[in-house]
Amino acid sequence: MIINGVPIKDTYAEAFDFFGTRVIVTADTLDWAMAAAREAVGMGTSIIGCGGEAGIEGEAKDTPDGRPGVSILIFALDKEKLHDQLFGRVGMCVLTCATTSAFNGLKSDDKVETGEMLRYFGDGYEYSEKQNGVTYWNVPMMDGEFTIEGAYGVADGIGGGNFIIMGKDKKACLNAAEKAVEAARKVPGVLLPFPRGVVRSGSKVGGANYDFLPASTNHRLCPTIRDKVEDTEVPSGVTCVYEIVINGLDMESVKEAMKLGIKAACIPGIAEITAGNYEGKLGNHHIHLHDILK
Repeated sequence: MIINGVPIKDTYAEAFDFFGTRVIVTADTLDWAMAAAREAVGMGTSIIGCGGEAGIEGEAKDTPDGRPGVSILIFALDKEKLHDQLFGRVGMCVLTCATTSAFNGLKSDDKVETGEMLRYFGDGYEYSEKQNGVTYWNVPMMDGEFTIEGAYGVADGIGGGNFIIMGKDKKACLNAAEKAVEAARKVPGVLLPFPRGVVRSGSKVGGANYDFLPASTNHRLCPTIRDKVEDTEVPSGVTCVYEIVINGLDMESVKEAMKLGIKAACIPGIAEITAGNYEGKLGNHHIHLHDILK
């Protein structure tokens, strides 16, 4: 398969099950809502070292309290870890931020009751309200009250959707990666968790030379050591490789984001687009590139 002169390798991205949720952060102004959101999703690039993965989905419209808002997505490997991520990120970064409130942004019968725990910060002075069957807690703050929804919906999401861009030079490869990220982020319910959505540190499960590593650099994809690696996957003429990782609240959203991203990345200076798979060591979902691009 070739798109705009760029070969698409007949391979698949190996993805895994990931529990996800959406939080709507509101404040008196969009600047304050965004400030809280940015803090809340910090250090959320990879479960390898972050405990969870998190990022800003975008500006939220029609918020529960009618104020400016920002939607954030948070993912973890199980519901308990997802609750822990919510508890820490919302408790430390949203509750503490001037004028904010936090609401559930995902309709689901499956929930974590994170707000029911965070409300105890009120030390008995907090009080609840019910509207349309939904419980909200109001926690006294020095600038008024922090309102938090009692429970947050949980989705059976997907983590690790990905594709890999191989460029003839760094400028072209980074340009393609930026275009891919811009296109992929147009899909609601997806998260590109790495800085500006682009990964330079492609990894493999474990280590080839250090057995204590949970993950290490994917030496097969590093152009500068191509001549030292017998099983290198870097074609001749490629000097730069970037990976785009996509998580989503459902599989179809991940596939759509991958499709849009790959098509956007097919520009002059790109030698090939492929994907990362790990012999089943990472996940049990195979997203075949040719299938999603048909």
